[in-house]
Amino acid sequence: MNPPPPSDTASPNPHRRLGRGMAWAASLATLAVFYVYFDGALALRNDPNRALEVGASGGSLSLKRDRQGHYVFPGAINGQPVVLLLDTGATLVTVPAHLADELGLEPGATQRSQTANGVLLTRATRLDTLAFGPFRFHGVAASLNPGMSGGQVLLGMSALKHLEFTQRGDTLVLTAAEGI
Repeated sequence: MNPPPPSDTASPNPHRRLGRGMAWAASLATLAVFYVYFDGALALRNDPNRALEVGASGGSLSLKRDRQGHYVFPGAINGQPVVLLLDTGATLVTVPAHLADELGLEPGATQRSQTANGVLLTRATRLDTLAFGPFRFHGVAASLNPGMSGGQVLLGMSALKHLEFTQRGDTLVLTAAEGI
């Protein structure tokens, strides 16, 4: 004989609700772990030089390219932290004009600057100190660019002329140039 069919009035399993809740909690915990891991991996890929220290010891600085192929790294102007973007196409160190007061920079003479966006009127200035990695420079010629809205400072040739470059793959090594 066959057993009687289960009745619709049988009491539900009291552990079923707890099991569903635990499954949801485990799913959310897994998603959180993936988020933390991948967020850190993406941040490292987008800003691989963020942990560099200004005033680090040693005679060279190794930089990794970011996802866009740029070398972006921390530095300081007149003791204030800035983000530097290495730009061998810039004649001068170029600072967004809106950062001038914060960095203690005095706008000087108006000058015409050739930029990627055409000719622009900028203001001459001088950086008392510019520091990044193990390097510290004094009296660096710079310009204040009113057309730059971001917070990155272009590290141009007025500072880079004191360094030698060696690039291998995605790594650029800066060392102090001999005789300077």
